[in-house]
Amino acid sequence: MLCFMILRTQVISRRFTSLRESLCYFSSSIQLQSDLVPLPSQSIVQRVCSLVRETYNEHTHIRVSPPSLNLGVDADSLTHEQAVTIVASLAGDCGSMVALGFFYWAIGYPKFRYFMRLYVVCASSLIGNRNLEKGNQVMRCMVESFAEIGRLKEAVEMVIEMHDQGLVPNTRTLNWIMKVTSEFGLVEYAELLFEEMCVRGVQPDSVSYRVMVVMYCKIGDVLEADRWLSAMLERGFVVDNATFTLIISRFCEKGYGTRALWYFRRLVDMGLEANLINFTCMIEGLCKRGSIKQAFEMLEEMVAKGWKPNVYTHTSLIHGLCKKGWTEKAFRLFLKLVRSENHKPNVLTYTAMISGYCRDVKLNRAEMLLSRMKEQGLVPNTNTYTALIDGHCKAGNFERAYDLMNLMSSEGFSPNVCTYNAIADGLCKRGRVQEAYKMLEDGFHNGLKPDKVTYNILMSEHCKQANIKQALVLFNKMVKSGIQPDIHSYTTLIAVFCRENRMKESETCFEEAVRIGVIPTNKTYTSMICGYCREGNLTLAMKFFRRMSDHGCVPDSITYGAIISGLCKQSKLDEARGLYDSMIEKGLTPCEVTRVTLAYEYCKEDDCLSAMVILERLEKKHWIRTANTLVRKLCCEKKVGMAALFFNKLLDMDVHVNRVSLAAFMTACYESNNYALVSDLSARIHKENRLEIKATK
Repeated sequence: MLCFMILRTQVISRRFTSLRESLCYFSSSIQLQSDLVPLPSQSIVQRVCSLVRETYNEHTHIRVSPPSLNLGVDADSLTHEQAVTIVASLAGDCGSMVALGFFYWAIGYPKFRYFMRLYVVCASSLIGNRNLEKGNQVMRCMVESFAEIGRLKEAVEMVIEMHDQGLVPNTRTLNWIMKVTSEFGLVEYAELLFEEMCVRGVQPDSVSYRVMVVMYCKIGDVLEADRWLSAMLERGFVVDNATFTLIISRFCEKGYGTRALWYFRRLVDMGLEANLINFTCMIEGLCKRGSIKQAFEMLEEMVAKGWKPNVYTHTSLIHGLCKKGWTEKAFRLFLKLVRSENHKPNVLTYTAMISGYCRDVKLNRAEMLLSRMKEQGLVPNTNTYTALIDGHCKAGNFERAYDLMNLMSSEGFSPNVCTYNAIADGLCKRGRVQEAYKMLEDGFHNGLKPDKVTYNILMSEHCKQANIKQALVLFNKMVKSGIQPDIHSYTTLIAVFCRENRMKESETCFEEAVRIGVIPTNKTYTSMICGYCREGNLTLAMKFFRRMSDHGCVPDSITYGAIISGLCKQSKLDEARGLYDSMIEKGLTPCEVTRVTLAYEYCKEDDCLSAMVILERLEKKHWIRTANTLVRKLCCEKKVGMAALFFNKLLDMDVHVNRVSLAAFMTACYESNNYALVSDLSARIHKENRLEIKATK
């Protein structure tokens, strides 16, 4: 706050020696008019004053707003000082509304619009007339005008300084100032203004908080938006439907679907009547995060409230089903729209369905839908063609992809950066990196601007080739071009640093991402955990494991596997066993490496019983596969006794012996002179086979 006050003082002193001196100057200049012989400049002042009065008096009805003037006077014939003198004189002689009429006429011209003293004197004159509301109105007008030319802060400081002249900024004025400030992206300054409002005893209202919430939502900082929204709700304020929709949309977009749903429920409980747009936005958010069941439950709730889903509601559900891979269910819903009398599929609906089929590599159906929508008179847009191009590129059909690009150009749709990204990504995944670069260069030559996805595709390809230097060059180029890297950009670098055992650099990337408000994903955390486990730093690995919940990330089987593997390397089997049991209880299936690693570590400790118990909780097919791998691994280590135990257990589960496992076991037994084990096992296999043949007869 001290820095804020110092800044304010510097701005004011730079503009005027002091506000009081300025006002005294204008007062004395007006007084001199009556004492001195009229000069030519005074004549024009008197003439303009007379014209304003005449225009105002033409209407006898009571005015609630300043008159719209057409004075027939050239604004260039008035000096700045004359304009100031006129507005002060009119306020004193004819009243506030007449003065405001001239004021609004004057600021219609750039010459006076950005002349601060005109605003100050007009407001001061209105204060003298005890018309504080109109004085605040002039100050709001000044803030808006000066924001247009980059002098917003200067105007704001003057508004606050007017407090000493008797004009107390009211809630409406400060809300307006914060709104203008937020629209220009001055986030920290808007917060300072909110604090200034509280310090000066002006009570923030729902609009004050809404301005802050909307500002942070628009810049994508949902954590700050969440903080302000929580404070707003604690004071009993409820947002309007438009803000409600924005909040839900941004929170879902940034991966905070659970929080968005919580706010939806909270605001409805507080009395906000959710409308069709609110429900549709929430359904769309749930579909984007893959919560299809919840989305359909929300649909049922919406219908129960009397709202009928429209084409946008259905399109959101179709898009969500397709993202889940449930294209047939999506198509049934699509057909329901086709047969509907009221809501026919639009371009967005067709595009969502085409994207779904392309994702499933059902390109014939996607092409069929493209033809169908044209027959219906719907014109495919750039997104429609891009979805189809992306599908063909993923399938390696680049010839058709280029044909579609030419087709969309011939129909008047220019391929955008997403179109080029789809082809570049497909080419890179097929190892045709140079062709991808050439194709992008052609696009750049035609005015294409790369976005973060373009950079991410190229960075990812360089990281696959362990070319970290070139990946960093692209990263820095992206930042210099004004594109803020997203979590995919950071995760790409973090993953390659971790693979190269450069954990200091990976941690720097991670902390920078968090610092600028980029939310780490499960993949980001898992990369860090794998890196620390690889270098044997379990302390930091566990630290990041515990931090996952801070950003709403849930460990998956790969995350657990990395930690378990790291613990096993350090013979911390009890801790590893605890995590293993935890992931099983959460419904996660351990990968084969995790299963074998933990079981084998117990075998090394001659604890076959614990190894058996670990495998007991697996499904039969996973148990058999793990046991076969474990048998071969034990045989390589010449632990044929333990291998025999697992082999006999395998025969209990499945009489069909894995030939590779049997060969490995027999070889290990012969090399270690354990012929009896081979004989016993062979006899059992022969017996089991005879029983099976007999049973089939």
